Amino acid sequence: MYLADKVAQLAYDPGIKPNEGGLPGLSVLKQVMGSINLFGIIAVVGALAVSAGVWAWGHHSGGHQAEASGKKGVLVSAGAALLLGAANGVVAFFSTLGTQVR
Repeated sequence: MYLADKVAQLAYDPGIKPNEGGLPGLSVLKQVMGSINLFGIIAVVGALAVSAGVWAWGHHSGGHQAEASGKKGVLVSAGAALLLGAANGVVAFFSTLGTQVR
């Protein structure tokens, strides 16, 4: 088998496209994923509150390590909230981008 034939096999299009009506239980799965996303957002609110408290406590008590940890926690919580809120858009963007690959 020649190299060109091997490359042609790699480029084969199987013709698989997302099918919303393909399997039963899709609406339940969407509800479960939405609930997990909501749970994550609620957990991030708690993490942000705790991190802000640690940051304030570290600042006022002179604990530089606690202050740095609080700042890091606030930034991580904000990033997690951004990703959780944008999850649908991020997946839709890259899914659409992926369909344009030829």
